[in-house]
Amino acid sequence: MTIESIMPLYWWAACIMAIVLLLLSVITILLYGRMKRFEASYISLQTFVNGKQMDILLQEYQDKLSKLEQNLEECKVRLNPIEVKLKAGIDRAELIRFRAFEDVGSDLSFAFALLNQEGDGVVLSSIHSREEARVYAKPISGGQSTYLLSDEEKEVVAKAMIGQKI
Repeated sequence: MTIESIMPLYWWAACIMAIVLLLLSVITILLYGRMKRFEASYISLQTFVNGKQMDILLQEYQDKLSKLEQNLEECKVRLNPIEVKLKAGIDRAELIRFRAFEDVGSDLSFAFALLNQEGDGVVLSSIHSREEARVYAKPISGGQSTYLLSDEEKEVVAKAMIGQKI
């Protein structure tokens, strides 16, 4: 008994082709279903709660970021001269009162330093006695003076130099 005696050979070929076609159809349907699920997942990934797609949101954020960078550069340009002016301005003041002479009752003498962040400025001193009061002004550059400073003046300049710089 041979295969041809049961059914002619072209029928066997047609049956095998039908089975292969049926298998391919089933595989195609299964792959189509998987593709649809993948497409739905992709769309849900691309679309957020507000309904905008990710690429549109990313473009908006990129535009906002470039505007912020531009604003930052404009602020830097405006801020640089302000910082230079601020560093040159007097922002450190310190006062020390002391008794210059033993026969004077209170601490009526004083040393007053007015400095900028670089330590440039002036120290004012007042020496008070029973008969008179004298006021002295000495320039300060870099925390030092070309004139001889008293201990109180040195102390007030040192205290004025302490502080956070910009």
